[in-house]
Amino acid sequence: MIRTAAPADVPLIHTLIRELAAYEKEPQEARATEEQLREALFGERPAAYAHVAQDDATGEPVGFSLWFLNFSTWRGVHGIYLEDLYVRPEARGGGHGKALLTELARICVERGYERLEWSVLNWNAPSIGFYESLGAKPQDEWTVYRLTDGALTALGS
Repeated sequence: MIRTAAPADVPLIHTLIRELAAYEKEPQEARATEEQLREALFGERPAAYAHVAQDDATGEPVGFSLWFLNFSTWRGVHGIYLEDLYVRPEARGGGHGKALLTELARICVERGYERLEWSVLNWNAPSIGFYESLGAKPQDEWTVYRLTDGALTALGS
């Protein structure tokens, strides 16, 4: 079962983000606080949105997706950028990841968005195989660049 996240889910989402960071071998990088997530997801001007995957039999939360809108200047419409998709290891293979992506694709179709995009670490072969099984195509002609910390401060000062 997939449902839209509610304010009461913020501690759960925070925990799942930390689990995802550990899985991606970067636990020290998950610095967002529950308060930051609450504001981003449920503040006066939400910047992001989330869904929670629950086990059908137990109702226990087993995963989440966190996403925001992007915009294609070439297509002239919004799309969805999937920032995080995570399913707990013990629940993988149960269809939760596919259900989360299906919900985002449904939102795209319903709203006339023409893209659903995300990034995946090059070493994450299980996820790459999963995404490709759904028809997703790697955009390997593009390289992601990022400014953070000191480099961002230096450029922005």
